[in-house]
Amino acid sequence: MIGNKHKGGVWAAVILGAACALVSLSSAVDADEPINTGYFGDVAIKGYDPVAYFTQNKAMQGTPEYSYRWLGANWQFTSAENRDLFIAEPTKYAPQYGGYCADGVSFGTVTTNIDPKAWRIIEGKLYLSYDPGAADGFEKIPAKLADSKKHWSEVEHMLASEKTGKNWRETPPN
Repeated sequence: MIGNKHKGGVWAAVILGAACALVSLSSAVDADEPINTGYFGDVAIKGYDPVAYFTQNKAMQGTPEYSYRWLGANWQFTSAENRDLFIAEPTKYAPQYGGYCADGVSFGTVTTNIDPKAWRIIEGKLYLSYDPGAADGFEKIPAKLADSKKHWSEVEHMLASEKTGKNWRETPPN
């Protein structure tokens, strides 16, 4: 009887470990989203340092000297320390919705032209907007956050179909 309980505990540990691995894998898969690099080039969030929003509580222009390539875009930082923090946990610091305007996503649309100085950290996540008024509204109207979460998979699917040339309305999201 004791041996069976021990075996049950081992199997429980194996199942728990597998579940943790799946959660980690799903987080990595979720990170494979389209990144807003504007209309030209491949620099994320117009070269602003995503870590500085959290550590300095302000928008700060990064530099190519401290850059890191992630998800097909170059991310710039104000220091090697910020770059290294990002490398260690990119999904902690990267803006939600790939850096597209969070307010636009709340309406189910894409607004590529963001203002890196129009930002908010809500529930530990960075959200960028196209102007300060949109950032204020996104923060002050909780329904906008809920709507953006609801619409993101459709918007993400639309962005992906633009890259592949397939009509996003005819191809269901994954």
